Amino acid sequence: MDDVASQFIANNQTTLNLAVALLLGAIIGLERGWDAREQKSGDRIAGIRTFSLIGLLGGVSAVLAEALTPWAFPVLLVGVVAMSLVSYSERLEHIRNFSITGMVGMLLTFCFGAMAVAVDPVMASTAAVITAIILDNKEEIHGWVHKLQASELDAALKLLLISVVMLPLLPNAAMGPGGVLNPREIWWMVVMIASISFVGYFAIRVAGTQKGILFTSLFAGLSSSTALTLHFARQSAKTPELSPQYAAGILIACGTMFPRILVYCLVINKALLPSLVWPVVTMTALLYAPAWLIWRRNAQEVHVSQPTMNQNPLDLSSALVFGFLLTAILLLGEFLKNAFGDAGIFALAATSGVADVDAITLSLTRMSNDGLAMGTAVLGIVVAAAVNNLVKSGMAWSIGNRHTGMLVAGPMVLSLLAGLLVAWLQ
Repeated sequence: MDDVASQFIANNQTTLNLAVALLLGAIIGLERGWDAREQKSGDRIAGIRTFSLIGLLGGVSAVLAEALTPWAFPVLLVGVVAMSLVSYSERLEHIRNFSITGMVGMLLTFCFGAMAVAVDPVMASTAAVITAIILDNKEEIHGWVHKLQASELDAALKLLLISVVMLPLLPNAAMGPGGVLNPREIWWMVVMIASISFVGYFAIRVAGTQKGILFTSLFAGLSSSTALTLHFARQSAKTPELSPQYAAGILIACGTMFPRILVYCLVINKALLPSLVWPVVTMTALLYAPAWLIWRRNAQEVHVSQPTMNQNPLDLSSALVFGFLLTAILLLGEFLKNAFGDAGIFALAATSGVADVDAITLSLTRMSNDGLAMGTAVLGIVVAAAVNNLVKSGMAWSIGNRHTGMLVAGPMVLSLLAGLLVAWLQ
């Protein structure tokens, strides 16, 4: 039975592809017809029937281009363009609507029909469905554009610049002492950090401040747990009665930092994951669990503003600084490894963790690909993360009130000791 079906499909592949071309036109035409359903018959330039036929015409043009002449496709495409131009010009005499979305939809429908026959029906179907979704969500897309701020558009364009434009231009070759420097890999790490921060920022932006401390803390940990710690510490000093909620928020943000470490390792060096996962999971749990207990005991409905990020992670100057920091740590790590062995790596991890945990994490993960012992890399990452959280505990104690500092410091120290113990035992 399967052989008969396969033989039938093989013998009738062109016919089936033409049917797909017709259906793809019908999908886009259905959306266009629904959008203009209030208009009288004949007032619409094109509806489901017209778009279905345009899709079929695209498929026929591909068949004729293969069987008769390569000119069949471009000539028929020009014909569709001419018909659409005449129709839209006549329509402008009666309706002053300068949108060319419908015309572009026609041309895409014709091309999708040709793709279904000459290239790949699955690819054509995917493109047609995405086109129909874009056409159907006009109001939502325009609403997103109106809500987008200039700084956010600027950040998105910068992210595209440093990833799509700059990354492919960098050489993918080992350079420097011991071959520890690879320009493309270093910049790719910069792009990864910027992307995670970008996603974290928009998670907060889309949800709004009504979700309160809990939601804000969880997603701020993706972008800047340090900024959130500073913000909540200041807020706790102003409103001491909410100290438990702010303390829980700080612990959640700091705990969210640890899953980021696993993401870095998953992407850069999967071999490091088995050794790193248990210390990271232990430290995360020992921050999340106290945060949950504190929150449950002091449950109140409270809303706070989004923490202000003092530094835009997508700013090119910040990206360059991060790249230089990664380079410096890689070079210094190579020197300390050769000069002092594991002790030098641990000293570097502790020093780097005071200011930032991402750079040293990425550096040690990268170095574990080039000869650094897995155990040393894992312990160094844990040391850096622990020191970084201790610094944030100091911020909560010194900037906030004593109650907030005490609630934060206990779980932080416990998490630090447990993470170091698990890493050491491994």
